[in-house]
Amino acid sequence: MAEERSPIMKNTTAASRLARALGIVLGTKEIPFRLKAWDGSEAGPSAAPVLEFRNRRALRRILWSPGQLGLSRAYVAGDIDAPGDIFAAFTALSSMGKFAEPGPFKPLTPAEVWTLLKTAIRLGALGPNPTPPPEEARVRKAGRMHSKRRDAAAISHHYDVGNDFYALVLGPSMVYSCAVWGTSLGSDPSGDGPGDGSPDSLVAGLDAAQEAKIDLVCRKLGLQPGMRVLDVGCGWGSFALHAAERYGVSVVGVTLSNEQAVMARKRAADAGLTERIDIRVQDYRDVDDGPFDAISSIGMSEHVGREQTPRYVSRLYSLLRPGGRLLNHAISWNAGPTSPDPDSFIPRYVFPDGEMISLGEMVSALEAGGLEILDVEALRRHYALTLRAWVRRLEANWDEAVRLTSLGRARIWRLYMASSALGFEAGITGVNQVLVQRPGGAEPPLRRSDWT
Repeated sequence: MAEERSPIMKNTTAASRLARALGIVLGTKEIPFRLKAWDGSEAGPSAAPVLEFRNRRALRRILWSPGQLGLSRAYVAGDIDAPGDIFAAFTALSSMGKFAEPGPFKPLTPAEVWTLLKTAIRLGALGPNPTPPPEEARVRKAGRMHSKRRDAAAISHHYDVGNDFYALVLGPSMVYSCAVWGTSLGSDPSGDGPGDGSPDSLVAGLDAAQEAKIDLVCRKLGLQPGMRVLDVGCGWGSFALHAAERYGVSVVGVTLSNEQAVMARKRAADAGLTERIDIRVQDYRDVDDGPFDAISSIGMSEHVGREQTPRYVSRLYSLLRPGGRLLNHAISWNAGPTSPDPDSFIPRYVFPDGEMISLGEMVSALEAGGLEILDVEALRRHYALTLRAWVRRLEANWDEAVRLTSLGRARIWRLYMASSALGFEAGITGVNQVLVQRPGGAEPPLRRSDWT
């Protein structure tokens, strides 16, 4: 019979020491997850989701970069893992003390630093600051923030990771923004798709829900045959293809991603729409062949930045004909007057230089730029469902995703999409479509019936 260890011995395992230290540092008496350590020991509730510290370097990363950045680096590098349900694991982690507080992670007190340091000493984890994973963004070296050169570098970091990788995650729609789902949870808007909200039903309804979102944008813009439309941040051309084919318009699509442009042009050629679709690698600030009858900006203004938003609005206003409509579809920051910490996970690994502003700020900027607000629609819950579908697709095709990019890049996307879904579900972030019109020309419709 194995010798039973005393309570003192049980409390000296790597897992128990780590659990105690994390609880003190993050402001939680008991950790809400099952912590597994590199020595095989475990601590925390047995039925809770699992967070695994695979080596001592994981603790060293947290010691050098306390908070979200250190944990993120450890996860991307594979020093920490969340086997099983990643949503459950990160929900538990985000409920802990300092992570549950809105705004940037608060610096550790001297006592909290000492707690981490003592734990690292006892577990043999002291050492130099580990090199960040190679996937961490380096765009800060590209010059002044939101200069054209640096914006191009930031877009390239995020989008030029391979069209095949994005196709694996996004599916045939190749739409990288939130879908619009039906009233039955997880169904497509026609009501014919699966609707139980399960991961599989979300994946099954994703393409129809994305097409519904694109068509909604077209109807809000009031597209008619012969119109000339600008698509700012055109991605892989999905909106341009739908608008040109279904509504008979001509579309100029601009992107800063070379890989997106290559694929968008090929899709237009394959559809026989090259005469009506012009895809350019061009900064929106350099578009000079207006006016346009309508402008779509779907998931692009997050890259503009708070200080540049008035210039963004002014430029699009100047490109619209009188009476023309602009639809701005953007993620909003709902957790207070400031944007996320620029040294947190998403700015460092996913959207370098990205800045989310509140819905109120965006509406104010559009109005201050001379545009009339016609409609505002909140789609927060829709994006949470979309992200859960993307995570399901990524996990189902994990080996291929790693082959197409790297293990670190695949882990980034899993963490990013799962944590973003939780952020939308918690209301920390939102996503909104704001429809505006340049004064002049035809009057807008009296009711929403033109597009609902």
